[in-house]
Amino acid sequence: MRSNLPLFLTLFTLAALRSPSLFASTDSTVGSCTGSGKHYATIQAAVTAAAAGATIDVCPGTYPEQVTIAKNLTLRGLRNGTLYAPTIVVPSSGLAANGTNIAGDSVAAQIFVKGADVTISHLTVDGGNNGLSDCTINPMGIYYQNSSGTITANAVRNVIMAPAHQGCPVGLAINVESNSGTPAVTVSDNSVRNYDKNGIVASGPGTGGGPAVIITGNTVIGTGATTATTQNGIQISYGATGSVTFNDIADDLYINPPCGGAGQPACYAGSGLLIYASSGITVTNNTVDRTQLGIVTVTDPTYGTANDAVIKSNHIGGTQTYDAIDLCSDGNTAEANTIYGTGESGIHVDDGCPPSTGSNNTVTDNTINEACAGILLGTGTGNTTSPDSFVNVTYTTLAGDTCSPLDSTFENTPQRSSQNHASLRASPFRIK
Repeated sequence: MRSNLPLFLTLFTLAALRSPSLFASTDSTVGSCTGSGKHYATIQAAVTAAAAGATIDVCPGTYPEQVTIAKNLTLRGLRNGTLYAPTIVVPSSGLAANGTNIAGDSVAAQIFVKGADVTISHLTVDGGNNGLSDCTINPMGIYYQNSSGTITANAVRNVIMAPAHQGCPVGLAINVESNSGTPAVTVSDNSVRNYDKNGIVASGPGTGGGPAVIITGNTVIGTGATTATTQNGIQISYGATGSVTFNDIADDLYINPPCGGAGQPACYAGSGLLIYASSGITVTNNTVDRTQLGIVTVTDPTYGTANDAVIKSNHIGGTQTYDAIDLCSDGNTAEANTIYGTGESGIHVDDGCPPSTGSNNTVTDNTINEACAGILLGTGTGNTTSPDSFVNVTYTTLAGDTCSPLDSTFENTPQRSSQNHASLRASPFRIK
């Protein structure tokens, strides 16, 4: 039998000559360093031209643009000799609204990922001098909407409004949102600092569903003591699920004006790690320093419970005014945490977030050094609160929900209602 192999090879060769894309790289490079595929001057041009599944390498340099990604791909920074800081900055004309969040509010994202599976790594995103003049547009560094993928080894900084507008509840360094399914996103090993409202956020619609996140190995640093806005280092909220592990979080402190008394506004507090209307979250091996609430779970009567969290083996210190761990929900486990130098209590079993009652929580094997109350017991039922280790506390355990701080250096606000947790979206709770 005569073989048709030579004819096949001839036809394949002719097809290849006529269609170079059969052998061309699907990858590309942005900038002037050595890299694969075609070179582009801007990241957006490379994204627009890329095939699904492509890898786009970004050379060291400064890129004044906003980037929208709506296809599966990898976007990563390149090293060129001793240079290794590809940086996306605000365009000279300022940030412009380039979409809406899942609640329908305008956003101006520097990297906006929509409905795709995307990996972003080794990039710096700098939101300084964004040019926004009011609170109607929410600036974001990296924004995943109904998308999956990985955000790793990036630096996201200065996602912050001008001083006159820093009281706006906007400015999110990394934001992962979904109102369609439960897309999986890993946020790992990023440096996040100098944000206006929140460092890292994962959020659902509050009506069911939301992203499934792994948030691990990040360093999240707020602006420090400020009169401008209440900040949260990491927030898991409105039905998002997942875990928060091995992160370093610090410097989320709000200085209240006179508050909490007759004729005065409510008091607010910044938190290191806020779990708001999301249940079953795992929080382990994090370090939280210099906040007003270290780790806090909050049930919302409209958007859902924050029950059944596992808060274990965290190191929490320098909690000013309030609680290192505040369990304002039910069925949680707080175990083997190390807590030192906290204003009100080491752990507060809080009954102030209905319909949760601060019940059926397990608080054991924690080490608490220096607090007014080691454990504030609230009025809930079915709680297990021993064994724990205490030293330098006024009370090892104390009934109720308040305890005057040991030292005036812990106080920068009067006592707040436990409902005044600072979250991202308006709710029946007090929001700054």
